[in-house]
Amino acid sequence: MATGFYWDEKCFWHSGGNYALTLPVGDFVQPLAAGGLPESPETKRRLKNLLDVSGLANELQMRSADPATREDLERVHPKAHLDRFKEVSDAGGGELGLRTPFGKGGYEAATLSAGLAKEAVRAVLAGELDNAYALSRPPGHHCLPEWPNGFCLLANIAIAIEAALAARQAKRVAVVDWDVHHGNGTEAIYYDRDDVLTISLHQAHNYPLDTGDIEDRGRGAGLGYNINIPLPPGAGHSSYVQAMNRIVLPALESFNPDLIIVACGYDASAFDPLARMLATAETFRVMTAQMMASADKLCDGKLVLVHEGGYSEAYVPFCGHAVMEELSCSTTEVPDPMAKTLHIRQPDARMEGFVVELIDEMAEIFAKTAGSG
Repeated sequence: MATGFYWDEKCFWHSGGNYALTLPVGDFVQPLAAGGLPESPETKRRLKNLLDVSGLANELQMRSADPATREDLERVHPKAHLDRFKEVSDAGGGELGLRTPFGKGGYEAATLSAGLAKEAVRAVLAGELDNAYALSRPPGHHCLPEWPNGFCLLANIAIAIEAALAARQAKRVAVVDWDVHHGNGTEAIYYDRDDVLTISLHQAHNYPLDTGDIEDRGRGAGLGYNINIPLPPGAGHSSYVQAMNRIVLPALESFNPDLIIVACGYDASAFDPLARMLATAETFRVMTAQMMASADKLCDGKLVLVHEGGYSEAYVPFCGHAVMEELSCSTTEVPDPMAKTLHIRQPDARMEGFVVELIDEMAEIFAKTAGSG
């Protein structure tokens, strides 16, 4: 099993602005001791460090990549917007959208982040790797073509997909987004198209507040090719596994993609400051195994995970390490130090039953409005 891990120290040097979590520091908002956005480099760096310390990094093909080119970017983002982004970045930084501050060099960090995703997709589709993980930073799944949003400066996954389609490496791509926040940017980019299936599992009405509803199924040629699975706060491990089994995996099988990409956020974990779900490291391990089985069945194992959110510096590394163990079929073991505690904190049978019933109702709705394939 050849598993690629794409990362670059320069992505860790991307800087945000003066926020206290998601609140701009101002007259009545005091700066936090740590400073800046929760989207800090430490969750990503500590994941990479844990891979090194455990020895798992030695089993992976550790790679970097060139930044995405201007041609790559313009397949998704308008030229005028990119020009403005570069201008503000060169002038010392600023903010062009909502909760997307960046410092000097933010443009270059974002193009490198997109480049990691693009190269991971290229290498897997070319057969150079069985699967791959891109430790992209800044993230991308909230970014609209002309509007950065929610820490996301460029649409990393869409840029990677469009490069693969342009190179005729693939014709149909599925994106499964298990970041706890709705993947509104990816959804918007492909809402009218039937060559990219977009699926988002997220905490209902967390962020953005006004997107991610079950009824949003696509438009025109894309009708039926967008699936939103909004889960109630505290849904827990079993709910994610059931949502994958009842909705995600059947949708992938019906679509029959050439490649599966996972927007891999870890902010559904029980210790995330920006969400209220109860996913564990084991949740992410199991979902990775489910994605690998689906990819093996549908597209010769072609699977790429692209890092998105996740803001617990202490716990994200364990979630990510579990994913990488599964993805690479490694026997390296890093035990989750919070496994017993989180097992006890999972929803009781009544709550689980309620969420499973909700998932079953959503599955019926999606089955009736599925794309023609």
